[in-house]
Amino acid sequence: MSAPAIVARALEKRFGATTVLRGVNLEVPAGANLAVLGPNGAGKSTLLRMMAGLARPSSGSLEVAGRPAHSQAARACVGYIGHATLLYPTLTARENLLFAGRLHGVRDPGARADLLLADAELSDVAHRPAGDFSRGMAQRLAIARGLVHDPAVVLLDEPYTGLDRRSADRLAERLHRLHGEAHTVVLVTHQVEHAHGMDAVLVLARGRVALETRGNAGAVQDLERAYLEATDALR
Repeated sequence: MSAPAIVARALEKRFGATTVLRGVNLEVPAGANLAVLGPNGAGKSTLLRMMAGLARPSSGSLEVAGRPAHSQAARACVGYIGHATLLYPTLTARENLLFAGRLHGVRDPGARADLLLADAELSDVAHRPAGDFSRGMAQRLAIARGLVHDPAVVLLDEPYTGLDRRSADRLAERLHRLHGEAHTVVLVTHQVEHAHGMDAVLVLARGRVALETRGNAGAVQDLERAYLEATDALR
């Protein structure tokens, strides 16, 4: 068994009087991929931001690579791709990657940028401003930026939003390759079909764990039914 890459114990997050996450327990083995499902407001993005060290637990604990998720050592292991690409629109694609590489202390950021641009099939637009990119191209560049320091854990928040079918298929293939390269991948989505084939699925509803499956998630129809039953139970 691989040591857990992510461990949450009795995890809670509150914003004032509002509790967004309640008593979440979770273990994600190193090299596994996890889909986090749930309706809007379920706490999915909050959980992902906490894994990325961008927010701290109100109570309970959350560790990444054996260290508190908000620690510098844990954050160095994480590549975070948020719902917004957060690219610098006036910088070129290559400049965006160079900037991120230098921030992360990548030894040869130029070579790393060129490798990631080629992998994302963006080499021919490397010197175009990111602000001119389509949604699909910008998403590919954002993922490349999140991988610039070769993180052990990759966190993605609703990466399929706004993508056409071709771009979505390309993204699914990229996530499959990340898994094959032994990265731990956590994908937040509200679309059940994107969780198909993941090692594990966690369903959140009103901040609580409504369902957790391990092993092959099974047929999309079976997962869809389980998802609806679980979220209905916590309404």
